[in-house]
Amino acid sequence: MSDDVPAGAPPPDAARVSLRRLKLQDFRNYASLDLALDGRSVVFTGENGAGKTNLLEAVSLLAPGRGLRRAAYDEIARDGGSGGFAVHAALDGTLGPVEIGTGTAGSIAPDGGRKVRINGAPARSAEAMLEWLRVVWLTPAMDALFTGPAGDRRRFLDRLVLAIDPRHGQRALDFEKAMRGRNRLLAEDSRDSAWLTAIEAQMAETGVAIAAARFELVRLITGIEAPVSSETAAFPGAGIALSGHLEERLARAAATDVEEAYREALRDGRGRDRAAGRTLDGPHRSDLLVTHLPKAMPAGLCSTGEQKALLVGLVLDHARLAAGISGLIPIVLLDEIAAHLDLRRRDALFALLADLGCQAIMTGTDRSLFAGLAGRAEFLAVAEGHVAASSA
Repeated sequence: MSDDVPAGAPPPDAARVSLRRLKLQDFRNYASLDLALDGRSVVFTGENGAGKTNLLEAVSLLAPGRGLRRAAYDEIARDGGSGGFAVHAALDGTLGPVEIGTGTAGSIAPDGGRKVRINGAPARSAEAMLEWLRVVWLTPAMDALFTGPAGDRRRFLDRLVLAIDPRHGQRALDFEKAMRGRNRLLAEDSRDSAWLTAIEAQMAETGVAIAAARFELVRLITGIEAPVSSETAAFPGAGIALSGHLEERLARAAATDVEEAYREALRDGRGRDRAAGRTLDGPHRSDLLVTHLPKAMPAGLCSTGEQKALLVGLVLDHARLAAGISGLIPIVLLDEIAAHLDLRRRDALFALLADLGCQAIMTGTDRSLFAGLAGRAEFLAVAEGHVAASSA
């Protein structure tokens, strides 16, 4: 990396995407909101329960999935409202202005999901939004990522993959659907070998594709050059690896061979899985292993402060990777990010976000913790479902 390029900068041809307007209808505690933004980073401040995180959640729904809280759609709709919710965003991006709308609008979409419209036209799927922007986030709920259940780390990993591989979400849905079908047949003690074989073939194909995409994501992040600067030093390097039968096989065999081996394992394991009441082998059993590289210590054994720093560094590395692969600098959502960082790490974070060139949208209860962003961010106060310019 040349000396005149900032340490945390994305590739020079990556385009900045910024949120310029956010409109909400019956979303959480917002009956109606129409918020214009100037394109800079944003800091929402206010008391706990004011609705700051709700605003980040709304922006997170501009990406496929259920957003940063993984909430059911009926939980998102405002109590006493129409029964549905709507999010509308105007963005500036690589192809110029774009408007994206999503929500249930009083009814769930035919497939049980939410509707998406881009520039007024129905989108074929939520993955269509990835053509226009990427969104990454970090929330306090993720602080327990390294010590919590493996399922949380798999979801985190798959969110990272989806930001660089738009097909990953559909693969996961297809695998889960096939696995539910297999589990049901086994529970019914079905002896329809041909039907089980067909389902297992689909599970093998999609399961290995999921594992391969995860494997590639880990390879790419691991291969990111780690520039040395006072800012990057504030967030220790994270070593990441995968634990799972499919991922481990992919490290030493061709995908077609791994797929055949998994198909045979599913066939041979029918009796075991029937007794267990579930499928015991596959990408749904994998785990993400994270190590504090300078200390050569598993992240789960690090202090809470070190774990937070590792997580921040990993999310920023992923944002740079997503920018390089997609050509779109992600919008970065950081909920209550400053409260548990000391002054040195706060300043380093703000510098790295500036080097990334992203629009960061942050929340906090204390405006003073974001003093280092004065002049570089828009400060807005949130109170009881209303948002207004914040005075110093």
